[in-house]
Amino acid sequence: MARFALALATALLLIIAGPGRVWASAPTDQLRAQIDRAVKILDDPELKKEGRQRDRRAAVRQVANDIFDFSETARRSLARHWAARTQAERDEFVQLFSDLLERSYISRIELYGGEKIRFVGESIDADGAVVRTRLVTKQGTEIPIDYKMHLRGDRWLVYDVLIEGVSLIANYRTQFNKIITTSSFQELVRKMKTKQEEFLQEEKRTSQR
Repeated sequence: MARFALALATALLLIIAGPGRVWASAPTDQLRAQIDRAVKILDDPELKKEGRQRDRRAAVRQVANDIFDFSETARRSLARHWAARTQAERDEFVQLFSDLLERSYISRIELYGGEKIRFVGESIDADGAVVRTRLVTKQGTEIPIDYKMHLRGDRWLVYDVLIEGVSLIANYRTQFNKIITTSSFQELVRKMKTKQEEFLQEEKRTSQR
């Protein structure tokens, strides 16, 4: 479910305005602007040329860094186990988690097939903002996707995504808690490093084609 959720949530797709309503406040505008950047990268004929995959992926990764607060997602996903970690353990975990999410993001966004996303509203309170969207599939089905965002300086960043009400953070929190409680935090880190190596090997094979 986590991979499916991430695939939907981070598929930066073409935007169509909701009928009769235009949402023009900071969280929605900033998210929309980053999506526009991603669409331009995906549609850039130069970056589609053979041998430019690494450049395209680097550009997409930069968009991911500008949209998501991976550090906050990592902290919330580790939940109660965060407090027991040393600063070195926290730093390593955040780096690994961020890298894995970014690589998963990149592999999914390259599957972009022209689906559309519709912005339908937002709400802002003292804790942050929620931007509500609908993913419109080619079959016309609408899937609700809500982006939870918070303010960092003058930027609104996504730290959680809800697909049909299911939280990405809650999903990871369940997985991480199970591994830590049945084994150890060190085992979780080992599994994450193994997954990271799998991504690296796949990227190496892809670049050699």
